[in-house]
Amino acid sequence: MLQLGHGLVAERDGAVLGTTMWWLFGDSHASLGMVIVAKAAQGMGVGRKLMEGAIAAIGDRSILLNATDEGLNLYRSLGFDVTGTVYQHQGAPFDVPIAQLIPNERVAPMKAGELADISRLDRAATGLDRSAVIDYLFDAAQGVVLNRDGEQAGYALFRRFGRGYSIGPTLAPDIGGARALISHWLGSNTGMFCRLDVPEDSGLSAWLDELGLPCVGRVTRMCRGTPPPANSISANPTGQALTGARPTGDTIRAWSLINQALG
Repeated sequence: MLQLGHGLVAERDGAVLGTTMWWLFGDSHASLGMVIVAKAAQGMGVGRKLMEGAIAAIGDRSILLNATDEGLNLYRSLGFDVTGTVYQHQGAPFDVPIAQLIPNERVAPMKAGELADISRLDRAATGLDRSAVIDYLFDAAQGVVLNRDGEQAGYALFRRFGRGYSIGPTLAPDIGGARALISHWLGSNTGMFCRLDVPEDSGLSAWLDELGLPCVGRVTRMCRGTPPPANSISANPTGQALTGARPTGDTIRAWSLINQALG
C-alpha cells in the first residue's frame, strides 16, 4: 500500500493518533482509505483533519472511498455521496462445483505478455487508470485469464491477504464468466481461508453464501466528485444460475475488488 500510494499521519507528543492513505489513478480520480483513528483520540476531530489534508493533497481529482458506518457522517459532511454497497465474504469452502464454461471459453494462467491487455481490460471495467497497481499485483499475485474465442475477456488475481488469501480483482463480461474465474481459485485451493469483496449489484453474494463464504460485513461506496465512467453490467444481475449461451458483448465490469481501500 505504501509503495503504491501516499499517506498522512496525525501525531501528538510523538504518539500516532491516526492515519489515512490515498492512491492516484491518472489525472481524474483517486481512491482514499485506511482512515484509522486511535480509540483514545476519537471524537477529537483527528479524522476530519486527516481527511481534509488528504483531500487538499489529492487536488481536483474525484475521490472514491468505501466507508464504514462510523465514518459516513464525516464523509457526507466533506462532500461524499453514496454510490452503492460492497459485501465482504470470507470462509474456507471444501466443496466447490466445477464452473460451467460456454463453447470456446477457457480459464488459463496469466502470462507476462498479456499484461498490457489486462491493464486495458481493467481500465474499461473500472474507468480508472490502475496500470501501476496492476503491474505491482502481477508480481505479488497469481493470475488467470478468461479466454473467449482466443481473446482475453476477463481476469482474476489470487494473493496472500491477512489471515488467508484474497480473490480480486475479478473482471468479466458477465456473471457466468465471473463465477468461472472465482470457482477456479476456490476449487484449486479448497479448505483455504479466502476473502472476496463484491459489489451489492454483482449478484454474487447469495452464490458465495452457498459455497461456504458467508457475508461477514459491508461498507458503503462513496464518491466526492464525478464517479468514473466504468462499464455497466451486461448479464443476469440476480445471481441465479445461467443456462445456455451467456452474453458476450463488449461490456466488462468488476465483480470483486482488489481490497476495500484500493477498490
